[in-house]
Amino acid sequence: MKLVICEKQTAARRIANILSKGKLKRNSIGKIPFYTFERDNEEWVVVGLKGHIITLDFPKELNRWNSVPLEKLVWSQPIKIVSNKEIDKVLKNLSKHDLDVIIATDFDREGELIGLETIELLRKYGKNIKSIRRARFSTLTREEIEKAFSNLVEIDYNLARSAEARQIIDLVWGATLTRFISLSANRHGKDFLSIGRVQSPTLAIIVEREKEIRNFVPKPYWQILAILKKDNKFFAVHTKGNIFDEKVAKEIYEKIKGEKTALVREYSEVRKKEMPPHPFDTTSFLAASSNYLKISAPKAMEIAENLYMNGWISYPRTDNTVYPKSLPISRILDILSKIYPDEVRFVKSKLRSAPCRGKKKSTDHPPIHPVDVPPIDKLNRDQKRIYDLIVRRFLATLTKDSIVEFRKGILEINGERFVAEGKITIEKNWKEIYPVREDEREIPKLKVGEGVEVVAIRLVRKETKPPKRFSQGTLITEMEKLGLGTKSTRHEIIKKLYSRKYVIGPSLVPTESAFAVIDAIKSYDISKPDMTAHLEREMDKIAEGVK
Repeated sequence: MKLVICEKQTAARRIANILSKGKLKRNSIGKIPFYTFERDNEEWVVVGLKGHIITLDFPKELNRWNSVPLEKLVWSQPIKIVSNKEIDKVLKNLSKHDLDVIIATDFDREGELIGLETIELLRKYGKNIKSIRRARFSTLTREEIEKAFSNLVEIDYNLARSAEARQIIDLVWGATLTRFISLSANRHGKDFLSIGRVQSPTLAIIVEREKEIRNFVPKPYWQILAILKKDNKFFAVHTKGNIFDEKVAKEIYEKIKGEKTALVREYSEVRKKEMPPHPFDTTSFLAASSNYLKISAPKAMEIAENLYMNGWISYPRTDNTVYPKSLPISRILDILSKIYPDEVRFVKSKLRSAPCRGKKKSTDHPPIHPVDVPPIDKLNRDQKRIYDLIVRRFLATLTKDSIVEFRKGILEINGERFVAEGKITIEKNWKEIYPVREDEREIPKLKVGEGVEVVAIRLVRKETKPPKRFSQGTLITEMEKLGLGTKSTRHEIIKKLYSRKYVIGPSLVPTESAFAVIDAIKSYDISKPDMTAHLEREMDKIAEGVK
């Protein structure tokens, strides 16, 4: 019997349907469905799990917070507990057969560990495993699934062990420090204060930014603006920029406030190409979902996973920003033309010689891209918006650079110099396809030596502003920069900060509990990104087989 292990029920149903060419039977043990069919004169069974089926925890005798010394907790060996009894029952039943096991979970650390957990349980209940193989794929399309099952590979035990190492570290570190801080603050039961290896340094970044905002003292400054006219109105700013001395600003203003003509001293025009954004990796996808669509990172990932499971986009957890040469771009464009006819036609007329690429290249999964078109009327509003964002990003990466003209003029008003700067798009190209916030300011073409009408002179008082709070998009980008978490966990960390009431609102405002926790641990490495980033690198070494 061929036993195929999938990570989720949706994937199991889709893979079974593809492998059986639609000729499958749905069975169940308890509440857990599985699918059977015959292929190549052999019985196949496809089972969908619900994520991890084994969790790590401490022995029950260590659960008494007040009586167990923390040193004992640190050095205790975690035990493995079967977390889903119904799945366990299914595996126990299937272990009675002679099995050729094929792991078809997501190809990443967690997916590989889930596969290993399944194998451990099957071996626990029976001795009938004849072989263990791995189906590796990045999309749930018929073509790729058939290819993956025709080219099975070995399971990556190092990758699985690195995920298990992360679980152990996170359990020991988080449980020990959570107890320590909660007991010290006399916060028991539901009011405990949570500490985590990635969670805490991430929260520390948010708290530190909030302290900068609260402690910020605005400073007044002045700008001198000239409103000018040649055909249309435009403005220029004094070359001193932000003037922090009010006396100096007023002296300049008094000197020129009645002038009617500005003399053009310098003028330049420079045309530049602006490349499209690189293909979506997980970080840039979540950042764009937050910044452009105002969809939270956890929600965006949930939607992307659903689109992937239904075979409409590629696997959404990836660090890759370079399309592989094998990506069937022409075929994908033909598929997309069914619901994006105008956009695809435009892209084909403006096609780049090669897709643009980012700096990060990996071999596990390609960048996030569309692979098929969904029944749009069956998607909810946010699903449509996420799918549309992914499609437009993909199309943009195939389209020619936009061409932008930068204009700059230096004008003199009674001996005082002003600068007028403009930016206009000459050819939009990829910007016709993908949402981008443009700060375009148009100024007319100027000639050195000509006079330009001065409509008005303004002396404007302003104040310096504090740094902005993090949005979910900017926080995820900062986490990647500092090595906090992974592509698969950063959105979950943000979700955890909200659920534990450490932050509120879309702009991630830390609560008083957040301040209390970070103030308590700020002198320890747990609050600093360096320690967590170091541990991530060590776990990467385990995955690479060098540790």
